[in-house]
Amino acid sequence: MNTQMAAIIKKDMQSITSNKRMFATLLIVPIVLTIFLPSVFILTLYFVPEEGEELLQLLETLPLPLQSGSSLQSMILLMLNFILPGFFLMIPIMASSVMSAASFVGEKEKRTLETLLYCPLSLKQIFRSKVTASFLISMVVSGISFAAMLVVVEALSYTITGGFVLPDIKWIFILFLVAPAISLIAITLIVRMSAKAQSVEDAQQGAVFLLIPVLLLLIGQFTGILLISSWLLLSIGILCAFAAVILLNKSMSHFQYETLLKN
Repeated sequence: MNTQMAAIIKKDMQSITSNKRMFATLLIVPIVLTIFLPSVFILTLYFVPEEGEELLQLLETLPLPLQSGSSLQSMILLMLNFILPGFFLMIPIMASSVMSAASFVGEKEKRTLETLLYCPLSLKQIFRSKVTASFLISMVVSGISFAAMLVVVEALSYTITGGFVLPDIKWIFILFLVAPAISLIAITLIVRMSAKAQSVEDAQQGAVFLLIPVLLLLIGQFTGILLISSWLLLSIGILCAFAAVILLNKSMSHFQYETLLKN
C-alpha cells in the first residue's frame, strides 16, 4: 500500500466521523443489537420468569455444559452463545453498507470524483482503497460492539445471578472469520453499486438483500430447524471467505472509468 492509497483510506474514514447523520446511523444498529436487546432479554427473564418456560424446554435439547448452573444463568448462556451470534452478524453488514454506499456516489455528490480519478493511482488501487476504508470501519465497529455486548451481558449476569457466563469458541470464528468475510462481500457488492448509483440511498438498498441469509439463519434458529454451532459457523466463514476473494478480484477486473463517469 502506497502513500496515495493510505491518504484515500484516511480521508474516507474521517468522512464518516465528520458526517453526523452517517455516524449516528452507524451507531444505531450496534447499540440496539448489543446493548438494548441483551438487556431487555435478561431483565425480562429476571422480572417475568414465567416468560422463560419455553426457553427452559429448549435448554433440555442443548449440550450438557449449557445446562449447568441455575436455570437463569443457563438461559443467559443460551442467549450469549446461540441467539446473539445471529443478530451480531447483522452489524458488519449494516456498518459496511453505511460506509461503502457513499464511497463513489459520495464523490459524485460532492463533485470530487474527477479529482479522485486524476490522482496517480490505477482504478484498481482506488477501488481497493475504498474497500479497505469501509472494511476497517466495519471491523472497528464489530470489535467495539462485541466488547460492549460482553460487558453488558457479564455485568447483568453477575448482578442477577452472582456469576459470569463464558463466550463460546464460536465467537472466535465470528469475529475473525465470518464477520470479516461477510463484511468484505457486502462492501465489494455495495461499492460496485455505488459506482453505478445516483445517490447514497440507491446504493444502500443493496444491503437489504445481503441481510436475507442472516434473517433465514435467525428464523431457523428460533424455529429449532437449525442450531448455530461452531462447525456451522466455521463452514460458513470458509465459504464466505472464498466467495469474498473471488468477488473482490472479479469486481476489480470489471471496474471501468466509463461506469464511474456515467451520469
